[in-house]
Amino acid sequence: MPNSLVLLDIQPEGVAAELQLPLSELQLAFGNNIAKNPELLVTRFGPQLKAYLLQHIHPISADNRPWKVEVRDMLVQPVVESASGPYQELTVYLWLSPPAGASSRTFKLNYDVIIHQVVTHTALVSIRQDWETGVLAEQPVEVGVIRLDIVNNKILPLEINQKGGGIWNGFRSMVQLGIRHISEGTDHLLFLLVLLLPAPLLVAGKRWSSFGGVKYSIKHLLKVVTAFTIGHSLTLLAGALGWLRLPGQPVEILIAFSILVSAVHAFRPLFPGKEAFVAAGFGLIHGLAFAGTLSNLNLEPTYMALSILGFNIGIELMQLFVVSLIMPWLILLSRTSFYPIIRNAGALFAAVAALAWITERISKKSNPVTGLVEEIAAFSPYILAVLALVALVGFWLERNKKQTTV
Repeated sequence: MPNSLVLLDIQPEGVAAELQLPLSELQLAFGNNIAKNPELLVTRFGPQLKAYLLQHIHPISADNRPWKVEVRDMLVQPVVESASGPYQELTVYLWLSPPAGASSRTFKLNYDVIIHQVVTHTALVSIRQDWETGVLAEQPVEVGVIRLDIVNNKILPLEINQKGGGIWNGFRSMVQLGIRHISEGTDHLLFLLVLLLPAPLLVAGKRWSSFGGVKYSIKHLLKVVTAFTIGHSLTLLAGALGWLRLPGQPVEILIAFSILVSAVHAFRPLFPGKEAFVAAGFGLIHGLAFAGTLSNLNLEPTYMALSILGFNIGIELMQLFVVSLIMPWLILLSRTSFYPIIRNAGALFAAVAALAWITERISKKSNPVTGLVEEIAAFSPYILAVLALVALVGFWLERNKKQTTV
């Protein structure tokens, strides 16, 4: 039979808790045939369910003072993928408030929902989010199991002890989250890299021309990267603080569109000399996607401010790492006669990927092309190694050719 889940979000003022209670098990403890017409459960039995939960959830502080428990919301949801097969569950959102002077990080959880009647039932308790110890919602940490102690015939309280955290741990975890967000964000990196493809080149007429020189290339690259950073930093700040919000779907579509525009620009110059402005403009869109990651954490103001700073530092560190790895080879390649082939191949790949993402994000249906793009991205270290080898060989051949001509 399915277990209950108790997910805890540790915050300075208290603990937000989410209970996931299987209806089949809850009915055995609560009664009233609640599994029938589950969509009407909260309407029919809301007050009784609330009273039942408050009767069986009693957190206490380390000095045995009771906490206040508030039931904030309840809803019924289907669970499709599980070892127990599909079933319905009641999801309950609680707020647990410690008494004055008590820490929200250390307490005993007296909990016997369902278990008081169904002695084989267990509740799996996890910390879903704790900023000070670097635990984020995407990687919950299980801290214990609440079940009947058969030897003593008691349901023992579970001790929650989150000591050892601190501001530095939380800040460091946000830097790591920013690094991971970019390293796993193929679309964000592809936009920046494709925009950098023609950066070392001059424009002649309406075509990309020859290498503009090392100084020109580095200056141009720094402008593009800096402009993108400024753009996404502004909307990351505004979005994370709730000042600016857009639905996720149009933001993701615009990100894919930005890649398509950059790919076309890599074929033929659309905005020569204005790449920095384009990078800043599209950076505003990318920043909104970054902000969604932080706004979903529901942090208090101090933690949010530090999270914005740490997350942005992580993004910049990863961007600089990727750019520093690839740009020396692009500068070398741009001095060879076959760079147009590589530039156009990279632009074509980006254009195909962008069109596939746009189609997927508009239709909300996956397609094989986006899956292939992610598989190819997984081989990026090997692709970079091949690019470096081609750059070195090409540069050597070009130099020998010039020396032979002389």
